[in-house]
Amino acid sequence: MNPLVEQMFAAFCDGNTSPITDSTGIWPGDLMRRKIEYWLARFEGLASRRVAWQLPNSAEWIAIDLALLISGRIAVPVPDFFTADQVNHVIESAGVDTWIGGPGSNPAAFSETHSSDTQSVTTRTILSLPPVHSGTAKITFTSGSTGAARGVCLGLDQILRTAQVLQQRFADDDIRSHLCVLPLSLLLENVAGVYANLLNGSRLQVPLLSDIGMTGSSTLDIPRFVAAQHEAQPHSIILVPQLLLALLGALQQGIALPASYRFIAVGGARVAPHLLRLAQGAGLPVHEGYGLSECGSVVALNMPNNSRPGSVGKPLDHVDISIRDGEIHVTGSGMLGYLGGPAAPATFPTGDLGHFDEEGYLFIDGRRKNCFITSYGRNVNPEWVESELMAQGEIAVAAVFGEALPGNLAVVVPRTPDVGAVAKAIQLANLRLPDYARVAQWCIADPAEFRTSGCLTSTGKVRRDKVADVYARALESAAQRLMTEAPIAIAGITPPK
Repeated sequence: MNPLVEQMFAAFCDGNTSPITDSTGIWPGDLMRRKIEYWLARFEGLASRRVAWQLPNSAEWIAIDLALLISGRIAVPVPDFFTADQVNHVIESAGVDTWIGGPGSNPAAFSETHSSDTQSVTTRTILSLPPVHSGTAKITFTSGSTGAARGVCLGLDQILRTAQVLQQRFADDDIRSHLCVLPLSLLLENVAGVYANLLNGSRLQVPLLSDIGMTGSSTLDIPRFVAAQHEAQPHSIILVPQLLLALLGALQQGIALPASYRFIAVGGARVAPHLLRLAQGAGLPVHEGYGLSECGSVVALNMPNNSRPGSVGKPLDHVDISIRDGEIHVTGSGMLGYLGGPAAPATFPTGDLGHFDEEGYLFIDGRRKNCFITSYGRNVNPEWVESELMAQGEIAVAAVFGEALPGNLAVVVPRTPDVGAVAKAIQLANLRLPDYARVAQWCIADPAEFRTSGCLTSTGKVRRDKVADVYARALESAAQRLMTEAPIAIAGITPPK
């Protein structure tokens, strides 16, 4: 057994400890150990080779994951928000021969069922397995800008080295309790939340996301979300920017937050620097990080005594990050390769633009492919503008365009039907931006239509090509209004000198 896997498994060998709590209650160490051993025997009896599972956050989820790591079988975690078509794509492309899901959730490819009270296990015979990269321990599926899920083949050493380095960074912060508020199927929570905290000997709390106020991928009951954290009293949590905004919104509404926080990591998308300053000014130990599935999750992170708002921190010890022609390249923690693709190079080009400051802090400047040039010759990274727009509580999602235009256009998905409030939010965001980056014209998208028309990936990221297609007429009208107005009168924008 890999020494780090053995160390995580050892957390359950003392029957007097209670390392995990989920929606069913406390899982003592000996119960968790028996559950892992049950799945080890089950996989052996079924002759499983590649196992996919789609279950809500729970101790059972973690037991399955660890049993796969221990046994050397390939683990294929499936997000519970994947559609049936996406699930079938995962199964076929990864050559999954064993499926674990909720009762009655069998995908079309599986027929034989071995049910229990909480999940069903189905198997199928595959005579010729699709090839995977040698050494693959886990295949995680990540949605690109086209919405097509891509399988990322990761080696066990790569995954666990990332977890170990994070644990070593956490060691001085006395973190003994972690609350999982992201799906365990997301590599960020899986590696930085579960593995790093098991290595640290911390207690894991893995409630159902619905029990803490989260429904689907974009609906959040803020009072319930905060109440769940008061009940859990976590030392650490991992947030995406919208969840950080929810906590700040709670504070603005006079809802107190737990005093137990020692480390709040935020990542998954660009965070507006003023949000971080607001959070830290309110006494929240919030620190931004940066990572990607292709590099085993986190590659850079701010820490309590080593932090710079606006940056994503300094590189972790096991990676080397270089900037080549403005693009971030990562060496030392690259994937084995995409499923069905060639082996990955030793140095992985991330596609993200960035730079280091004089003290070695890494700053993310946006995606290379998304950068556009205005008619005044100014380069604009839309993620930067969008982060400022979405830092306003009235705006849930924003997509910004401006290629060859004298000002920028935005499609915004509001959280409120109050058009005046949305307009004021855009105005406030513009005040934080230089003139060439401000939004000059905008149109409001219906939230339901935006989702159902495919403008978001399965992980909630904007598909710019799809937004441009679906809202082509509205964007064209906005561009025409922009072109017919005097530049000096467009939302306060003046031509650059």
